[in-house]
Amino acid sequence: MPPGRLPREVFRACPTGRRPQGRPRILFSAPSTDKKAGSLGCIGWLLVIISLLFAAVTFPVTIFMSFKIVKEYERAVIFRLGRIIDRKPKGPGLFFIIPCTDDFVKVDLRTVSFNIPAQEFLTKDSVTVSVDGVVYFRIYCPISSVANVTNAPSSTHLLAQTTLRNVIGTKLLSELLSDREGISHNMQAALDAATHPWGIKVERRAMAAEAEATREARAKFIAAEGEMNASRALKEASLVIAESPSALQLRYLQTLHSIAAEKNSTIIFPLPIDILQNFMQTK
Repeated sequence: MPPGRLPREVFRACPTGRRPQGRPRILFSAPSTDKKAGSLGCIGWLLVIISLLFAAVTFPVTIFMSFKIVKEYERAVIFRLGRIIDRKPKGPGLFFIIPCTDDFVKVDLRTVSFNIPAQEFLTKDSVTVSVDGVVYFRIYCPISSVANVTNAPSSTHLLAQTTLRNVIGTKLLSELLSDREGISHNMQAALDAATHPWGIKVERRAMAAEAEATREARAKFIAAEGEMNASRALKEASLVIAESPSALQLRYLQTLHSIAAEKNSTIIFPLPIDILQNFMQTK
C-alpha cells in the first residue's frame, strides 16, 4: 500500500463515504455482521441438516428438546455451532432450537442491585474516610453481555469498587461531604462509559459517605469549638478573679459544697492560701 494512503476498510467505515483529508485517523467499528462473516459454511449446514433429520425421525422425543420458554423479563441468546445466529435475542415466550447444534443462554433484564462494602479511602487532602455505596444496573443488550464479557454482574461490581476508589482519591473532604450527589453522577457517567460495550446500563449510584465521615468531621468541629469557648470562659474568669481576691474564696467554698454533695465519704481539710503565702515570704 503506498505511503500516506488509508486502508480500504477505514475508507468504508467513514460515514460520509469520502476519504478523510489531512492526518489519518484510526476508526473502530462493531464486528462485521454481513452474511459471509455469519455463514456456517458447507460442513456447518450439513450438520444442521443432519440434526433436523434426526429431530424429524425422533419427533415425539425431540419436541421437548427443541421448544424452549423464557419468561417476560428474560431473553435467550442462541448459538448455532458456536455462532450467534441472530442479532436480536429470542423471547419472551416460546422459541425453537435445533437439537445437537443449537445452544442458548438466558439473560435476566431486571434491575440488579449490589452493595459496595465499606472501605477506607484516602482523600486528596490526606484524610481517611470510610465510604460504602450501592449500584443499580440492568442489561439492555443481552448479546453484548454474553459475547463481550465473561460475567457481567461480577465485572460491574469490581469496576464499581475501582471507580469509587479513583474518584474519592481526587476529592477533598469538604467536597466529599457537600457534593455527594455530584460525585455520584460523575461515577455513574464513568461506569456507563466503561460498561457500555458489555450491554449494561448503570441506572443509579448512591454513595453513603456521610454516614461516618460527616459524623466524624462534625464531632471534630464541635469538639474544637467547645475547647475554644471553654478557653475564652476560663480567660474571662481568671480576669475576674484577679480583680477581686474574695471571688477565689467563694469559688473555693462552692467547690467544697459540690464535693460534699456528691461524695459524702470524702473528708477535706481546707487550707487557706494566705497561710501558704506567709510561709513563702518567711523563706
